[in-house]
Parts: sequence; C-alpha cells; structure tokens
Amino acid sequence: MFGDKSGGATNSIGQAESSSARVATVLLCGNALLGAGLTHLLNGTRFGVAVSGRTGDTSLSGQAEPALYIVDASGSLEQTIMLVEGAKRQRPSARVAAIANDFDLNLIQLAVSAGVDSFCLATVSREVLINVLELTVLGEQILPRSVVNCLLNHASTVSSVGRISSTSEKSAPDPRVTKLSPRETVILQSLMGGDANKVIARRLDITESTIKVHVKSILRKIGAANRTQAAMWANENLRATEKLSLVN
Repeated sequence: MFGDKSGGATNSIGQAESSSARVATVLLCGNALLGAGLTHLLNGTRFGVAVSGRTGDTSLSGQAEPALYIVDASGSLEQTIMLVEGAKRQRPSARVAAIANDFDLNLIQLAVSAGVDSFCLATVSREVLINVLELTVLGEQILPRSVVNCLLNHASTVSSVGRISSTSEKSAPDPRVTKLSPRETVILQSLMGGDANKVIARRLDITESTIKVHVKSILRKIGAANRTQAAMWANENLRATEKLSLVN
C-alpha cells in the first residue's frame, strides 16, 4: 500500500496543490483496500477522487467529465484492459494512470495499446504518487524504474540473440503483412502507440470516419477482433525496418 510521508512533506504538497486547478479524477478499482487507501491519500489534493467506480463500471451519471482515470491493475489482465478500454470510450481525451504492486512487460504492452499513459507502483510514497499524477495530466508517460530496467535488460537479451542467430534461422514474416497498404501500415503503427482515431486523423490530415474505415479493413486483413489484438499482432509481425520508417 502507498506510504505516507511526514507532516512537513504533506503540507508542502498540499500548499502547492491548493493553488492549482482541481483535476476531475475517477478511480476504477476492484480492490476495496487499495481503493480506500488511494481515496484517503488523495483526499485534499487536486486529484481528490470524485467518483469511485465499480469494476467494469466507467459511467459518470451526473458527474463532471473526468480528466484523469486511476485504474487498479492488480487484478487479471483481462479485467485491467476492460477497465482501460471502457474509460477511454467514455472519455477519449482523459489521461489514464495504472496502479499495481508490480507490472510485467505483457501487461504494459497491452495496457499502452488500450490507452494507459502512466504506470505507478502501489508501494511508492504519497509524494511520488502525486508527482506521477501531475506529470500524467501534463501529457508525460511514466514508467517505474524497475520496469525501465526490465525493458533495457529485455532489449539487451533480444539484441544478443539476434546477433547470434543467422538470417536463415529467423522465422518467416506473417504473409498477411503484404495485404496491408502503406496507409494501413501507418495507421497500424499508430494503434501500437495507443493513439485514438481522432489523433491519427489529425496526424494524417484525413477525416476520422476514414480512419474508422481503415481500422475495420486492417482488422479484417490480419484477422484481429479489436484494436488491442491488432497492436499485439503488429508488434510481433512488423519488421523493425518498417517500424523505424513509420516513426520517421
């Protein structure tokens, strides 16, 4: 559970928060103890929880539109993704922070594709939690240091294996890659980054309805049921050279 700092540290944070605009915050939590702890720690801050939703319930009847969702990611992977996707459907522009005792790479990959902006460990202090939320609403993406180290170690291992493996030993690419047009490939890359249709449309200077048509075509061509599955498939099957060219 989150730690609490001394009165001095808490007071200095509270003074800074009192001069800032309140952020409409919604807590989506399936863990009653974690939910109670978070609500208590954020009480009196500009992230004071206005609504505490039940698992799978992201509706906000009679409430202000949220700018931030705090999602309990301590449950099953399916439950976490369901909460995030439901929140983004309700309020696509809202920022999302996921909180759990630990995070694995698979969860992070799927959560980012679903719309999570930042990740915070449930073992951090109140001050760190608030700093993470502050940066998240400012548009930053935050990962715990332990997760960053794991990602770096994973990348190093993959790189080493790649140097040892010969080209002939590499698995053949999925033939469905060739069915995608250049425009669909660009859009698929954006889905990997968790971008909403509106964001993709603005970037490509086309209408949002056109993006929806392209997404449906992509799902059909690669046999994916939804955007999350499409992002997972792309991560596995788009060649590194394709990914680099799309980023540039």
